[in-house]
Amino acid sequence: MQSPLPQTWDLERFFAGGSQSEAFARFLRQLETNIAALRTALKELRVPNTAEEATALLPTLALLQKAALALREADSFTACLAAANQNDKTAVMLAGKVKAIGAEYATAQTHFDDLLTRIGEEAWQALLAHPETAEIRYPLVERKLLAADKLPPEQEALVNDLAVDGYHGWGESYNTTVSKFRVPYEENGEVLQLSAGQAANRMHSPDRKVRQKLFRSWEEQWAEHADYCADALNHLGGFRLKLYERRGWEDIHKEPLAINRMTKETLDAMWGVIEGGKDIFVRYLERKAKLLGIPKLSWYDVDAPVGEGSLEFSYDEGAQLIVEQFRRFSPRMADFAERAFENRWIEAEDRPGKRPGGFCTSFPIAEETRIFMTYAGTASNVATLAHELGHGYHQHVMNDLPALAQEYAMNVAETASTFAEMVVADAAVKAASSEAERITLLEDKIQRSVAFYMNIHARFIFETNFYEERRRGLVGIERLNELMTAAQKQAFCEALEEYHPHFWASKLHFYITEVPFYNFPYTFGYMFSTGLYAEALRRGAAFEDQYVALLRDTGRMTVEELARKHLGVDLTKPDFWQQALDLSVADVHEFLRLTE
Repeated sequence: MQSPLPQTWDLERFFAGGSQSEAFARFLRQLETNIAALRTALKELRVPNTAEEATALLPTLALLQKAALALREADSFTACLAAANQNDKTAVMLAGKVKAIGAEYATAQTHFDDLLTRIGEEAWQALLAHPETAEIRYPLVERKLLAADKLPPEQEALVNDLAVDGYHGWGESYNTTVSKFRVPYEENGEVLQLSAGQAANRMHSPDRKVRQKLFRSWEEQWAEHADYCADALNHLGGFRLKLYERRGWEDIHKEPLAINRMTKETLDAMWGVIEGGKDIFVRYLERKAKLLGIPKLSWYDVDAPVGEGSLEFSYDEGAQLIVEQFRRFSPRMADFAERAFENRWIEAEDRPGKRPGGFCTSFPIAEETRIFMTYAGTASNVATLAHELGHGYHQHVMNDLPALAQEYAMNVAETASTFAEMVVADAAVKAASSEAERITLLEDKIQRSVAFYMNIHARFIFETNFYEERRRGLVGIERLNELMTAAQKQAFCEALEEYHPHFWASKLHFYITEVPFYNFPYTFGYMFSTGLYAEALRRGAAFEDQYVALLRDTGRMTVEELARKHLGVDLTKPDFWQQALDLSVADVHEFLRLTE
């Protein structure tokens, strides 16, 4: 690879001119025209009853999928612009426009789905048997079933329209709050105003005084912004609950489970195994506290490095490590990563004004992805980079599939990304040049297990309890803090001294309007990818084709079917989850042995 690698992405490749792009403005106008044509076509369609009439649906289905790809392209572009520069108000306005266009598309989808519920059986079977629908049979069946469980199409269309300035508006309001968020922090006699992303990175400092001081300031600043965040969270929750009530849905997990194409039995089996196996992770937290020279860890210590073996990786070093380890399992994945690094698909520069966190988003028409993060040279940053490249590779192997077959759920999306992260983390541990380095890298790996088994669990517990309370009315700031602290205590088995009461305010995932319960799919992905990784170790070079086949099926079946077909396991039973947990437990035993 070239050196030094670029650390800023290229968005000009899609639409020159950034948020002022004339090309993008034309693209949006054309998209609006296409969606209007789609809606007209749907109004003129008769409900087919015969095999011959079923073919009349195919042109409309093609229009629907073409618009879906264009909408994803537009959404990705505005998301990238807004994330890279939170002060770009034009980008925020464009994102709002794309949301509004998305509402028009959602209404068209609703009418199409309603048509599927009324189609005659002969026509339905003919449609599913047609060669043009071969790749999208499962999504079509799924849409038909889900539509039958919703409100009449006119009411669902009204919901979509009102959500633009209501539901999604509250999500945008939160993003505006975060864009203004600054944490004052004194360094070398100078008071810096850190963005949320910069402050989060510095929370990994090896110096506990730095972490402690920064965390105090972090909590204080979120307390100051808590009014806005509580308003947003309450109204997002209230909107969802009222919609569920109108649809006749009682279980608040019904929608996220349907979105993730998984059953309640699978979710319960996964959490049940995790809850039964946390003792060893509490021992890890206790050992870490001892290594840090403190009686008990606090929230800001959980991700802190231990020992003198703390490693730093330049961006180029991190990239090289990732590509090398990808190549051991999948030359195609390594080639993809090289292309992403060299062709400026990654925004990694550490600078003010960027939003916190990391993400990967796809441009399906251009058949490229873009990755966003703030790289500060830690082992955790390298893991994040590998994680996002895993997302990118997942989309890459699906680029030639129809739009509906590309729509895979978040939990299996997190499988591809976490598998990539695991490949790099495990290889780094095995290649450690000293015991101190091995401890550092092993500990970084275990940190991720703690994140998925404890931190994510706390988010799931909090969100579940929040919705139960929200049914009875607005939930105040003090109560939100209590719910969050209680969830953290439960998830971490009371193993911490100090918790993060305002985590409900600082964590973006609670405010993402596209997906409720943006938490348990991460844990599913982590554990499912562990099973995949074990399979990769067993099969060696033969694994690559099996892996690509699994990824390509992620938009065409439930997760239970995916696991049965490609791994031969039953996700509704604890066995698979226990085997996955055991691999994480083995890491902890090794860590405890090395640090005795």
